[in-house]
Amino acid sequence: MQQEEMSFWDHLEELRWTLFRSLAALFIFAILLFAFMRGENGIFDAVILAPTRGDFFTYQLFCKLGSLFGVVSDFCDTAFRIHIFNIKMASQFFTHMTTSFWIALVLTFPYLMYEVWKFISPALYENEKKSVRWVFLFGTGMFFLGCAVGYFAVFPVTLRFLATYQISEAITEQVSLESYMDNFLMLIFIMGVMFEMPLLSWLLSQLGLVNRSFFHKYRRHAVVGLLVLSAFITPSGDPFTLSLVFIPLYGLFELSAFFVKPAPKDDDDDDNDEELLPEVIN
Repeated sequence: MQQEEMSFWDHLEELRWTLFRSLAALFIFAILLFAFMRGENGIFDAVILAPTRGDFFTYQLFCKLGSLFGVVSDFCDTAFRIHIFNIKMASQFFTHMTTSFWIALVLTFPYLMYEVWKFISPALYENEKKSVRWVFLFGTGMFFLGCAVGYFAVFPVTLRFLATYQISEAITEQVSLESYMDNFLMLIFIMGVMFEMPLLSWLLSQLGLVNRSFFHKYRRHAVVGLLVLSAFITPSGDPFTLSLVFIPLYGLFELSAFFVKPAPKDDDDDDNDEELLPEVIN
C-alpha cells in the first residue's frame, strides 16, 4: 500500500534535504580524511602508498601462494620500492584534497545509497520495497568488494609490472605523483564498477532484455574476452598472476548468469506439435 500522495513542492523539499544531508556527510568525511591524510602513519603513506613497498600485504601473500605451487615469484623481494616524485608546485596540495574527497565518497557510499532509498521508497509498494532494498544492499556490497579486489590485487600487480618494466637499461624508471594517483583511483574505481555486473544483468533481465541463454551462448566468447582484459590489466607472462585477475572476472560472469531469468520455454510450440502428431499418424 502506498503512502499518502505528496505534492510537487513536498517532493522538491524532500529532495533538497536529501541532497543537503548527503553533501554534509561527504563534506564531514572529507575533512576528517584530510586531517588524517598526512604523516608517517597517515592514510596516504600507510594505505595509498603501501603498494609501492615490498612488504605490502598482497606481495607477501602472493609470495606464499607461489611457494605452495612451486612458482618462483618476484613478489618475495622485500627490497622492492617505487619512489614517487613530484615536479609541480601545487600537485601535492591538490592531491591531498582530491584524494580526501574520493576516499570520502567511497566510505559514504552506503549512506548515500540509504538517502536515495529514503527518497524513492514512499513511492513504492511493499513488494517493490523488498526488491529495491535487496538491490541497494547487494549493489553496495559488490561495489566495496570490487574496490577491495582492485586495491589488494589488480592495482598492486599492475603497478609492480609497469613500474619495473624496462625497454632499455639506459632509462631510469620514475613514477610521477599524478601518474600514480590517476592509475590508483582509476583501477580501483573500474573494479568497483565491474563488480556491479551481476546487478546490471539482473536489472536487464527484469526488463526482459537478457536471459540465461545469452550467457550460455556467449560463454566461450566471454572467456576469451576476459582473458584478453586480464592480460591487459596485468601484462605479464606469469600465468599465476594472470589467473589472479581472470578468476574473479570470470566468477562475476557466472554470478551474472545465475541472477538472470532462465530462457523462456516454447510451450506453445510444444503443444502445437503434440496436437499435430496424431493427425500425422492418422
